[in-house]
Amino acid sequence: MTLNCKGQLIDLSTPKVMGILNVTPDSFYDGGKYKNVEALLGQVDQMLQAGATFIDLGAYSSRPRSEHISETEELSRIVPVVTLLLKEFPDILMSIDTFRAKVAKACLGEGAAMINDISAGHLDSEMLPTVAAFQVPYIMMHMRGTPQTMQQQTGYGNLVQEVLYYFSERIAAARTHGMKDLIIDPGFGFAKTLSQNYELLGQLRLFHTFELPLMVGVSRKSMIQKVIDTDAKDALNGTTALHAYALTKGAQILRTHDVKEAIQCIKLMQRLAPYND
Repeated sequence: MTLNCKGQLIDLSTPKVMGILNVTPDSFYDGGKYKNVEALLGQVDQMLQAGATFIDLGAYSSRPRSEHISETEELSRIVPVVTLLLKEFPDILMSIDTFRAKVAKACLGEGAAMINDISAGHLDSEMLPTVAAFQVPYIMMHMRGTPQTMQQQTGYGNLVQEVLYYFSERIAAARTHGMKDLIIDPGFGFAKTLSQNYELLGQLRLFHTFELPLMVGVSRKSMIQKVIDTDAKDALNGTTALHAYALTKGAQILRTHDVKEAIQCIKLMQRLAPYND
């Protein structure tokens, strides 16, 4: 299985790592960490040197009950960073974490390589045709509502069945626009209770029914913090444990704050792969 990123074929037979870069003041883990250009470039360089294949850049915090910001504000935060990173790292494969078509279009026009949409096109009807026009990979995540309302929308008759149906419909919609490279993300922490997050993770193999790349984003999230009674700062060990489990279930992209540790986890799990039952 491969992804075409700016003419470069990314082979997913070995899982890849997507490093998280938030340029928001209120992200749950790294909000406000990059106060200047040097800090920002240093973090990106560190992630790339550690082995990140993709850098996922976001300027709108999607943590539960986060502050809503305007499209203009999101554009003003993110476009200069896209320009800066492509100037400093010309070969970077940058993913843009946005649900707004205008933001996606502006960043893809600057040279970003893919779009990561928490709403899978539900929050902006222009998103699918916009991404299709650029023919770049598109990550579609499962979520209900918005970041401000999603945690009030956790009632499911059959969680896994409903999430699978959601993706079948979203994939069909994307295909009608001629989109080729699609990636699915079950959306851990988005309109899910703690137990629902673990139910989805436990049933991760069912998502391979779509024969599409599967991305897992559990890095330092509350689903880890609550179980082991810690905070985001000390949730790396728990993150690595869940990464290892996700890899046994066939996850092909790990979206994480901690690239080096995720790469190490992949290398160790690859060594064990011949002995898996």
